[in-house]
Amino acid sequence: MAQLKIPAPLSRLRVGRGLVLLICGVYFAVPMAASLFFSIDDYHGGFTFHAYTELLSAPGFLDSLYLSLELAGATVVVLLLVLVPALLAARLGAPRLRPVVEVMCSLPLVVPVVALTTGIVGVLRWGPDYFANSPFFQTFVAIQNPDFPVVLLIAYVLMALPFAYRALDGGLRGVDVVTLVEAARNCGASYPRAVLSVVLPNLRSALLSASVLTVALVLGEFTTASILGFQPFSVWINTYGKTDGQMSVAVSMISLMVVWIVLLLMSALGSGRRKSARS
Repeated sequence: MAQLKIPAPLSRLRVGRGLVLLICGVYFAVPMAASLFFSIDDYHGGFTFHAYTELLSAPGFLDSLYLSLELAGATVVVLLLVLVPALLAARLGAPRLRPVVEVMCSLPLVVPVVALTTGIVGVLRWGPDYFANSPFFQTFVAIQNPDFPVVLLIAYVLMALPFAYRALDGGLRGVDVVTLVEAARNCGASYPRAVLSVVLPNLRSALLSASVLTVALVLGEFTTASILGFQPFSVWINTYGKTDGQMSVAVSMISLMVVWIVLLLMSALGSGRRKSARS
């Protein structure tokens, strides 16, 4: 029986891919393994999980984690509610506005986070004394509620806007939105139903990518929350991790695990829906 021979260029390509994956794996795995070993190493010999058990029972751990998850979920909802209708409207009704929308959505990339946060602080501190009893001033106070700081949500929406736009725009480029909507309209569907039943299911991967990028950004963002004085999970781990070396490494490992678990759950949810849709 004749054996199938793999062409030499294809074989070299597979070896090159394997070598790149091996280098990337070593690059990421070795520091993490060393950090994990350091965090559970007992100076008296053996291993101990004292840093992790003490960290999980530390005051403020769950509150800061819940706040970060709430902010991440709210940021995804607000961002998609604003961005998806705007992009669809630009493609269906005003194609000439697409460059304008792209420039507007990319603007946060050229504004440093510190400059954006400094501007927010300046706006929040502004206000003459005669505004003290006005609804305008009360609104400024309400959006700075530490239980759910809306001002932080606004900042996160701005920071995640370029990444979510790129993910959604890539998805829209692969779908003929105009033809899909016209076909649905010819079948008697209204514009909202055509978008909800025909267009959005074809953008599931782009919506999931935008959501994953947004959640990753919100869970890891530190500068804005720290300067504004709030304590989501990223700020809490920085504050609590300064107690000792093992604790700071344990905090980093816990932070990585939380982010990975959330992103893996979102990816698994998206994959499950794709499989059910195909079946």
